[in-house]
Amino acid sequence: MSRSELVREETVGDLLRAAAEQAPAAPALVEGVAEADARRRWTYGELLDEAERAAKALLGRFEPGERIAVWANNIPEWVLLELAAALAGVTLVTVNPALREQELRHVLGNSQATGLFLVREYRGSRMAELVEHLRPDLPHLRETVLFEDWRAFRDSGSAGQKLPVVSPDDAAQVQYTSGTTGTPKGAVLHHRGLTNNARLSYARKLAMQPGEAFVNPMPLFHTAGCVLATLAPIATLGTQVLMPWFDPALQLHVMESERSAVFGGVPTMILAMLGHPDFAATDLSSVRYALSGGALVPPELVRRVEATLGVPMSTVYAQTEASPGITMTTPDDSPEDRATTVGLPLPACEVDIVDPSTGESCPPGRIGEVRTRGYHVMTGYLGLPEQTAAAIDADGWLHTGDLGRRDERGYLRIEGRIKDMIIRGGENIYPQEVEHALLTHPAIDAAAVVGVPDPEWGEQVAAFVRLVPGAAADEAELFDHVRGILAPHKTPRVWRFVTEFPMTGSGKVRKHALRDEFLAAG
Repeated sequence: MSRSELVREETVGDLLRAAAEQAPAAPALVEGVAEADARRRWTYGELLDEAERAAKALLGRFEPGERIAVWANNIPEWVLLELAAALAGVTLVTVNPALREQELRHVLGNSQATGLFLVREYRGSRMAELVEHLRPDLPHLRETVLFEDWRAFRDSGSAGQKLPVVSPDDAAQVQYTSGTTGTPKGAVLHHRGLTNNARLSYARKLAMQPGEAFVNPMPLFHTAGCVLATLAPIATLGTQVLMPWFDPALQLHVMESERSAVFGGVPTMILAMLGHPDFAATDLSSVRYALSGGALVPPELVRRVEATLGVPMSTVYAQTEASPGITMTTPDDSPEDRATTVGLPLPACEVDIVDPSTGESCPPGRIGEVRTRGYHVMTGYLGLPEQTAAAIDADGWLHTGDLGRRDERGYLRIEGRIKDMIIRGGENIYPQEVEHALLTHPAIDAAAVVGVPDPEWGEQVAAFVRLVPGAAADEAELFDHVRGILAPHKTPRVWRFVTEFPMTGSGKVRKHALRDEFLAAG
């Protein structure tokens, strides 16, 4: 099948309408709270009806093309707003509920959001009060709606309001990058990219089936949550079971009671579930695949999950700017490929490895920058033409900033970020290789490697490690362990033991924060 035949000209609204027409009584969305009787549920017919009513309410307040923001944890109304905005031709700006004053001011100001939907409070943060405090600094913000008033809002639209024609080229969302290297930028993502990426990644590669439950712990403000884990079930007439937040005990309980087909989350989530006291007693016989991504997925974790659950584990290599999926391993790949690579390019996605200094393509086995081209590439960074031009070249290639290498078959291995590469005495060292070596030690639960200044070598390899609870290991033991795996110049000379890592909202370690912490400590 040709690339043009694979990629459909459809919007998020088209996807929802097709599902509701095909299976109006099929279960579509479930609220993943602890008590089964308290879980709110929507069929596809009900989901479309409520989304259309909310879309008409949106059009009573906002014009198609305007941007509205959503600032909340995972609640069903978040998904309803996402679908309603798509039907109304309004662009949704997704906001991490963990943001504080300065960060929120940046996102709402940069996006020029004219509306904001939010929860009053979340995890001790008085969000509604903070927004009122910021209102004088946000001249574009005309209206705020609390999700506790959702029903009144939904019912405020005119029944006679016509919904606009929305194009697959139109902006569906603005997703702010997780900011591992600086100020977050707003990636403008179009409908075509979102719908096709969800369909050609999770839906196609995992062979998701109608009626299957997909328990989703991923934050909705991130593309893994509101695109892949929300739109892929719609594309396959599956059921999204939306977790309000990640709690390992709650997720295990909901996976058992809703008969989830997937065991998934970022690596830290998976480790938390595997290590939870309830894990052994949880009935996971409905699970037919495991799934992870969003951060480094160590080969040891893939092997452990597959051995423990007896199902294949898939890893997605993604980036917000790519809607987000780029490559993916599948259940049909060999166990070794599933453990050590991030798979082959998704259908209709081109992937190339280039020398960052020359721009020339690298032969198999050579490390270079990963770039990708296709339907999935963002429109650009909101209001940042220079940064957009630096990210997307004249030939349409999105430069990811990631280092990787492909083998002769096209399977991709990610080696880290270009900005994270360590240059010690003229030798390039890739942190991910060192992290993989560290994680083979049984006492290490998590690890992050960064470069720190060194007067003799220019940079030195520094390892930040978190030990498994109850385990013991010292610097000498860990040094000898890594030295037995890697060349001497790659072995960390600086060691820090930590109990937690600074993380982005999407589950990635903020390595620049570790480096800054090291420098501040002298």
